[in-house]
Amino acid sequence: MVGNEIPVEPIFSTLVNDPELGRIVPLFVEEMPGRVKQLRMRLESSDWDGLRQVAHQMKGAAGSYGFQPITPFAARLEQAIKDGQPESEIQRLAEELIALCGRVRAGSPP
Repeated sequence: MVGNEIPVEPIFSTLVNDPELGRIVPLFVEEMPGRVKQLRMRLESSDWDGLRQVAHQMKGAAGSYGFQPITPFAARLEQAIKDGQPESEIQRLAEELIALCGRVRAGSPP
């Protein structure tokens, strides 16, 4: 991955082999569809403050669970909403984040 490009390959946690934290990584992956649903619902209803809150939560959680590639995308979405960016830019950033979240996987890379 170069810069802030969206990876096309699956994203695995850097904590998967950690004896303590590796056990909770699957929980984050299992919760991801619900997080994506929240992003999508807030986006579709133009609930910008709610979308900002979900992005903020995802920014912290992704990093904590070892999915660091998600953090900068969530941070950009959160900041765009705070800055009052145009709706089209917020939608673009939200769709990028949603696409990225769809690549999260439990386990280790093959």
